[in-house]
Formats: sequence, C-alpha cells, structure tokens
Amino acid sequence: MALSLDGHLPPVNDQGFLLDASLWNEQVALELARREAIQLTEAHWSILHFIRQYHQQYKHLPNARMFVAALRKQFGEEVGNSRYLQNLFPQGPLKYACKLAGLPKPPNCL
Repeated sequence: MALSLDGHLPPVNDQGFLLDASLWNEQVALELARREAIQLTEAHWSILHFIRQYHQQYKHLPNARMFVAALRKQFGEEVGNSRYLQNLFPQGPLKYACKLAGLPKPPNCL
C-alpha cells in the first residue's frame, strides 16, 4: 500500500520507532508492520489502538505485566494473556505493539 507521505515514513530512530507519535496514522502503522514482516489483522489493530489510548490517558507506557493486566480488564481473559499477545507479536508484544502504534520504546525493553 502506498503511503500518503510519498512512500516515506515520518522520522524514526535507529530502532525504527517514530520520533513524533503525533505523526502516526494507520498507513504509517501498515508500513512499520511491513518492515517487521507483520501482517496486521483486526486483532492487531485492537491492540494498537488500545496502547495508543492507554498512552494518551496515562502519559506513560505500561510495563509488560501492566500491559497484559490492562488488556485483560478491557477485553477479557482471551485477549489479556501473554500467549495471545505473543502470537500477534512474536518478537515482543509490548515492544512491537508500541512500535507499530507509533509510540516510544517502552522502558525495560531490549
């Protein structure tokens, strides 16, 4: 899919995280996901929109345990568990959810 930004992403850091989260949109997410070889599904979009809302509301990113607990509270046990998230984001659920959602790299992520 061609981006409205002439095929270029907004500025990213050396690990591929957007430098300005306000420049994120779904087309940017699609390009970030393509670069990570992740095919976004409705399940992914739910997580991406959730983590963006969480960040906007609380002005910080959760740690992995808080992330799973917050998802469990919002969506129930089926979504709020580590195995489900690991299937969506095999290289690291919190890190890659934040990356694809245009947010900073979470603290304590390698």
